[in-house]
Amino acid sequence: MTKLCPRGKAAAKRKFKVYPSAYANAYASKICAGKIKDPSGVKRKDFRGKKAKGGLIEATKRLKAQGLKNGGRVAKGCGAIMPNRKKITKFA
Repeated sequence: MTKLCPRGKAAAKRKFKVYPSAYANAYASKICAGKIKDPSGVKRKDFRGKKAKGGLIEATKRLKAQGLKNGGRVAKGCGAIMPNRKKITKFA
């Protein structure tokens, strides 16, 4: 379950006497989703993320983040596995 945006929460607190209620939360979620106007009369969506700045992530940087630069292992087991029986993921 996602959190409500602060603008929707504030609008619900202003509109309803009892805030933590089903009606107030439904109202707040509609404001956050941009389906209805808030008390200031504006209909907007807050949940969009920032735009990408562009550029490519280098493959080595990505592999290093995954821990695979030096031929690391991907397959893991649940519990103790003997080293000679451990699965090794092969890269093409």
